[in-house]
Amino acid sequence: MSPRDFALCAGFALALPIGQVMFKWAALYAARLEGPLLLKLLQNWPLMVAFAWYGASALLWFYILTRVPLSAAYPVAILGSALVPVLAWAVFREPLSWSLAGGYALMLAGLFLTQRGAA
Repeated sequence: MSPRDFALCAGFALALPIGQVMFKWAALYAARLEGPLLLKLLQNWPLMVAFAWYGASALLWFYILTRVPLSAAYPVAILGSALVPVLAWAVFREPLSWSLAGGYALMLAGLFLTQRGAA
C-alpha cells in the first residue's frame, strides 16, 4: 500500500469515530426536543450533520476501494474503532475500564498478526 493510500485509509479510520461522537451528540440533543418523533428528527440539526458526515465518509471509503484491495484497506479502517471509547470518555465523560483496554489490545494484536502475513 502506498503512503498516500495508507493516509487515505487512516483518514477514514479517524472519520468513523468522529461520526460516532456526532451521533451521540445528536442523541443527547434529541432528548431535549419535544413533540412527535418525525418533528424531533427534522429539528435535530446535529443528526443531519452526522448523516452528512457519514455520507462523506462513505464516499471516501468508495474512493479508497477503487485504489486499495478491501483486504488491505479494512484492517487499517478498523483501527479507528479503538478511538470511540477514548472519544466517548473525553467528550461525554463515559467510563473506561481495563477490560475494555485489554479487549482492544487483543484486537490490535490480531490486526498485527493478520497484516504481518500480508506484507
